[in-house]
Amino acid sequence: MQPNRVATPCTVYRLGLVEYQEAWAEQRRLVAACREDGQGHLLLLEHPPTYTFGARGKREHLLLTEKALAELGVSVHRVDRGGDVTFHGPGQLVGYPILDLRRWSQGPLWYVRSLEAMLIDALSTFDIKAVRVPGRTGVWVGEAKIAAIGVRVSRGVTSHGFALNVDPDLDYFAKIIPCGLPDADVTSMAEVLRDAGRGDHPAALGVTTKQTPKMAAVMDAVVAAFARAFPVECSAAEHGSGLSGAVEASRSVAAAG
Repeated sequence: MQPNRVATPCTVYRLGLVEYQEAWAEQRRLVAACREDGQGHLLLLEHPPTYTFGARGKREHLLLTEKALAELGVSVHRVDRGGDVTFHGPGQLVGYPILDLRRWSQGPLWYVRSLEAMLIDALSTFDIKAVRVPGRTGVWVGEAKIAAIGVRVSRGVTSHGFALNVDPDLDYFAKIIPCGLPDADVTSMAEVLRDAGRGDHPAALGVTTKQTPKMAAVMDAVVAAFARAFPVECSAAEHGSGLSGAVEASRSVAAAG
């Protein structure tokens, strides 16, 4: 079923490096604001090295002891999204859309498939041919996952979202069973493009550069694809607002209520 195409205003925040707990708290504030006014928000950011578990994630899928985690300086959080364990870190673009799906008479399955389509579209901007894999949420290049999706939909409003590997340190993924899939490899845009430059990777076609795209360019592609995938009208947050701007936006709604 096609959604009601009534466009919803959606503010896009480009936040840089943000601690996981701070971003999670901000999502909860914006979810409450979205329930009040229906306004959409898209937080785009990176996290310091962090492992997160979904609500049903299994601790044994994190292959590090507490001591090893402390030595690496990696934080661990169990959160209220779907999915198992995953990694967030510098060089990975994390997106947290806050949307009221009820405005379009849609539910979680449509939303997840739309996120996958959006990421596939964004990756095509860089001549990376990504696909869905039946029975496995996320976006894949060949047999390796390049983007993970783990969401929460509560009373129609979304939180958490997607993580696109631009050029993170992939060694962190070797220390988990990503998304609880022991046979799943993980890749990044940088790795795919380097392999394509050498002629080693058939999944990237027509690539004329070995350079990893800049994070800003990837954000631009994601925002453009997001506006094509969802009935939204995207506008940038005021310059310099950062996370504090998102906080103030949610406080203003709460005060008005």
